[in-house]
Amino acid sequence: MKAISGEYMQLTIAMFRTGILGYGGGPSVIPLIRHDAVTRYAWLSDDEFGETLAIANALPGPIATKMAAYLGYKLKGIRGAVISVLAHILPSCIAMIVLLSAVNYLSGSKAVAGMIAAVSPVIAVMLGLMAYEFAQKAFKGLGAIIGVVSLLLALLLLEVLQLHPAVVILLFLGYGTVHYRLLAKKNKGGTP
Repeated sequence: MKAISGEYMQLTIAMFRTGILGYGGGPSVIPLIRHDAVTRYAWLSDDEFGETLAIANALPGPIATKMAAYLGYKLKGIRGAVISVLAHILPSCIAMIVLLSAVNYLSGSKAVAGMIAAVSPVIAVMLGLMAYEFAQKAFKGLGAIIGVVSLLLALLLLEVLQLHPAVVILLFLGYGTVHYRLLAKKNKGGTP
């Protein structure tokens, strides 16, 4: 029984921490969730986390909340998902309600503007580092040529053609599904 309550406690603390420290929305929280889920508690492998993140990006709604729900469900089923999501969103909700009365005062404060200016580069570096690590894994799994072509194709679709990111994600998920099914058939000895 102690091990069960310990797992709930770890899940609650991890999601509470990401909910409190994740300043700037879902994308800024992902490295924090990754650290807890992959490094600290080893709930997921790095590859599994990447796959989960890809699926969370493809589905509608806040990324961090979906990641919290998935982790909770994977560890403890429906009860774990509910606890994980509540632990992730409740601190922010309470803080917003408490601080709502001070919004007008804080919006003009030079100290708050300075804090925001100081935190923004840190978030950019964290996201850049995570993108770099995922790119390394993509190049390792796909090879350098296909990895670079995929990167350039995503850049073209997103920036030049200005397709919605969800469409681009679905296109790459479709490609990945077909590519790895063909690879699995080939490895089993069948012809693709």
